[in-house]
Amino acid sequence: MQKDKTVFEKIIDGEIPSTKIYEDEYTYAFLDISPNTRGHTLVVPKKAYSDLYNLPENEIENFFGTVKKITNAMKEGIPCDGVNVVINNGAAAGQVVFHLHAHLIPRQTDDRGYFGKKYIYSDGDAELVAKKISNKIES
Repeated sequence: MQKDKTVFEKIIDGEIPSTKIYEDEYTYAFLDISPNTRGHTLVVPKKAYSDLYNLPENEIENFFGTVKKITNAMKEGIPCDGVNVVINNGAAAGQVVFHLHAHLIPRQTDDRGYFGKKYIYSDGDAELVAKKISNKIES
């Protein structure tokens, strides 16, 4: 019996649209559909590991390498003063989709936090932000 795909597997497979930031053999990065700030991005491994506990040692560099690439690109591309890197690891920590993912949340010095806030993109802005980040990613 085949298990149901997670929403992230459906995004990776192109069954659900996303605003892609970056993709390589191991990872996929895209704008969060319910962002806390402008540029809020999710990084997911292409293989469906439920959480950080289950990420194999040989995949750590691939996953966190992409996290670093995107945060560096955000700093210059958006630009932003900092980036929160958040992984909700397990249900008790607030994880809702059980496919490992890191939230990369761009921050400004004077933004007074992001918890509980939602950012709404104007028409075409999400694609513009994605391009600004993507254009600054170094291989």
